[in-house]
Amino acid sequence: MAKKAVQKAATPARRASDAGRAARIEGGAVVVTGICGRLGRRLARQLHRERPVIGLDRREFVGKPKDIEHHSIDVRRKKARELFRRPDIAALIHLGVMHDPRLGAEEHHTWNVIAFQKLLEYVERYQIPKLVLLSSANVYGPRPDNPQFISEDAPLLGANRFSDIRDLIELDMLAQSFFWRNPGTETVILRPAHILGTVQNAPSNYLRLKVVPTLLGFDPMMQVVHQDDVVRAVRLALRPGVRGIFNIAGPPPVALSRAVKLLGRPTLPIPHAVARAGVERLWRWHMTSFPAPELDFIRYVCMVDDRRAREVLGYGPKFDLGSTLRAVDEERWV
Repeated sequence: MAKKAVQKAATPARRASDAGRAARIEGGAVVVTGICGRLGRRLARQLHRERPVIGLDRREFVGKPKDIEHHSIDVRRKKARELFRRPDIAALIHLGVMHDPRLGAEEHHTWNVIAFQKLLEYVERYQIPKLVLLSSANVYGPRPDNPQFISEDAPLLGANRFSDIRDLIELDMLAQSFFWRNPGTETVILRPAHILGTVQNAPSNYLRLKVVPTLLGFDPMMQVVHQDDVVRAVRLALRPGVRGIFNIAGPPPVALSRAVKLLGRPTLPIPHAVARAGVERLWRWHMTSFPAPELDFIRYVCMVDDRRAREVLGYGPKFDLGSTLRAVDEERWV
């Protein structure tokens, strides 16, 4: 019966509609939130060679290519809605997630969750055919009972020990709900492992330290992915017909101690209790950008199974382990 229903639905009008949507996705304009971040700028500089790119970010776009249209608009304001009225908009790529742990929970929630809810409203109202959310493998959470590799259907437990992950999990869940509620939009959620490069995130900042602190008795296997491999995964997610959740990994996993050694950094092993107390004190004194719960990422395993991305997206990392690790020391001009 299900097969007959599918065959009945595949009318000439339906096929024409699907073809029109695919053509729109393939060549239409792409709205990129968070375009002024380092990852957003790298993505924009590749995408604008292929299709119109519209930036939506309240920050200034330093070094913006002339053919990229940029709007310095807070996505929470009504003016942002006008962008999505345009008939040429083919996709929304949402990179505009706030990760500053020093800002209050209310500011985080308003910027991350309320703003994303508004964006989803615009995508639904104006029937934008493609939505791509850059989430993170951190939503699974580093835990002592994690399996060796976590699949996309695993529960999102990252906030159990690290409350700052809560907004990211809520965004991920909102996108999942939108996926089922709006089948006319191809929704893609990407969950990359630790992104390394010129980006100012916790993994890259940690590996840039001149002396890298580690936890005595812990040497977890870890996954890292080059920022440009993540950019390529986003571009692959824009292909017509692609939808769903995809874990994104880089080169084969490596022990934390091996990764630090390859970078030529000295380590400073510290007992966990001492490290936690020290980080909490430095945090209160505004002498570190790492909150204490971040220590779990150098204590427990959180690695993902990326087979679905390889099989469905056609994704595979282009950068080997050495290149990925060394990316944290690249000049941060982008």
